[in-house]
Amino acid sequence: MYAKINSLGLFGLNAFPVDVEIDISRGSPQFDIVGLPDATVRESRERIRSALRSCCIDFPVASVMINLAPADTKKSGSVHDMAIFMALLKAMRMIDDPADEYSFIGEVSLNGDIRPINGVLPMVMLARETGIKAVFVPADNAKEASVISGIDIYAVSNGEQLIRHFRGQELLTPCEHFAPPETAYNETLDFADVRGQQSAKKALEIAAAGGHNALLIGSPGSGKSMLAKRMPSILPPLTFDEALETTKIHSISGLLSPDNPIITKRPFRSPHHTISSAGLAGGGTIPHPGEVSLAHNGLLFLDELAEFDRRTLEILRQPLEDRKVTIARASGTITYPCTIMLIGAMNPCPCGYFGHPKRKCICNHKKVVNYLSKISGPLLDRFDLHIEVAPVEFEDLSSEAKEESSADIRKRVIEARKIQEERFRNTSITCNALITPDKLQEMCPMDDGAVKLMKNVFDRLGLSARAYDRILKVARTIADINGCEVISKQHVAAAAQYRSLDRKYWSEDT
Repeated sequence: MYAKINSLGLFGLNAFPVDVEIDISRGSPQFDIVGLPDATVRESRERIRSALRSCCIDFPVASVMINLAPADTKKSGSVHDMAIFMALLKAMRMIDDPADEYSFIGEVSLNGDIRPINGVLPMVMLARETGIKAVFVPADNAKEASVISGIDIYAVSNGEQLIRHFRGQELLTPCEHFAPPETAYNETLDFADVRGQQSAKKALEIAAAGGHNALLIGSPGSGKSMLAKRMPSILPPLTFDEALETTKIHSISGLLSPDNPIITKRPFRSPHHTISSAGLAGGGTIPHPGEVSLAHNGLLFLDELAEFDRRTLEILRQPLEDRKVTIARASGTITYPCTIMLIGAMNPCPCGYFGHPKRKCICNHKKVVNYLSKISGPLLDRFDLHIEVAPVEFEDLSSEAKEESSADIRKRVIEARKIQEERFRNTSITCNALITPDKLQEMCPMDDGAVKLMKNVFDRLGLSARAYDRILKVARTIADINGCEVISKQHVAAAAQYRSLDRKYWSEDT
């Protein structure tokens, strides 16, 4: 007796169709699974035997062979349990024949319950693309799967439900399509809580408006972390496509809540400085996304930047340029997207008071140099804005004047992003920070005064080609905030001032 059931597999972010084929024939009783299954897939034999007994169905006393096609692709996880369960029932003629347009994904427990799995969203997206009309998923994954329109989603709690449905005894009904609610941006952390620091706030507004990387440097207690943690409150909303991209990564990582099946706010990830290279960039036998990919379309905040392992930080250099992380393992090569804003915060020396106007630094020259050298020149070059956060004055702390709220700043950020949206229409570019070299001159026109000043800045500061591009992109953002189409001298001057800290702290005279 032969039967075939559709299932879906996952390798990284890439889903692929799987045909679960079964052959029940005469011979010594055995139950084998072939088609490059991993240990978890092979263990499904015992789960399914027990689940059948829980449904009062005897396992066939025969030779049972399961093939997971394509046979040359590694199958991992418990995602195929439900399809194998259905294939057995179909081959044993225990249920009516499921349609070829149906697909089954989910883990089967010993008592017949259907348990949730990771990565449902990318698999359902592939099912729709390949013409599958309906997907049967665990009940806990149903809301996540129903985010995708144009395909029926059936929520299954246990094997008995499947049997009754395909026997026509108690039909399941498709889930309603889940439409994400309007995101409320009433963040508990608000820029209105930050006293003073007007220049730093303005710089972070520019970073948010253009999607630029920023480095905050200043003495302890000056408000670096406080400012960075309030960045999500001024970031623009996610588009639906961005939300799906981001949710896919969180889905395969098992970070989605059943009640919130789609990411509607830009991610904010803040790993501890003891994080490993694999934790930051991703890794494992079957590579999982790291923090840099979990922050995709959002913000990655590295507090105490100089305390991170230098080799771990250097891993960021290529992803910041390519906007993707490629991890090669024996099982295959996986690429995860990582279009992020990187915000770093650090002290200028081990004691934190190098360059402080009122407190004396107790570090000797060698300690300061060694501390700052943990941030290499190439990595420093990838920060578009270098922001010095000065100590807060008593007058600012004791003032009763109200500071500008995040809501007001966010309005200007959204207006600037709308200008960029119109400029980059019909391209893959979404913000100024992502302008490609071939589009730079077209997208960043400068008047004569701006060109002359840019030349002077380039020669005087000895900028790299990358630094030149980044100053020009920041100037483009400043012009957008001011509502100017052409970049003028003052826009270039404002952008250039955010590239001065590497000369102050990382120069030979430090």
